Amino acid sequence: MIIQLFGTKKCPETRKAERFFKDRNIDYQFRDLMDKPPSRGELEAILRQVGVAALIDTAGKQYRNGGWAYREFDPLETLLAEPGLYRTPIIRGNQGAMSGFDEKQLKVFLSAEK
Repeated sequence: MIIQLFGTKKCPETRKAERFFKDRNIDYQFRDLMDKPPSRGELEAILRQVGVAALIDTAGKQYRNGGWAYREFDPLETLLAEPGLYRTPIIRGNQGAMSGFDEKQLKVFLSAEK
């Protein structure tokens, strides 16, 4: 089972996910969205699995300050160009993906990955 964890080093939700994996001795690969965001292909796969609404952080500072609520935009192109708009963490495995940290949902997700 290969788990990818996309997030930022300063994100408290990403740190919770990292702690969750470390406490359970689950190997994961961390990718900082600000240093190396998902490629177009990775993002397309994630979008198919979680949907746009779950992937864009509408409560985040960058979304609010950028006026994204009032703009028409292509979610794929925008997320590729603006990694600060992601809802983090994004957790991706062999069978699927999820966005945000919810311990119960993460346990279900990991059981499906086995």
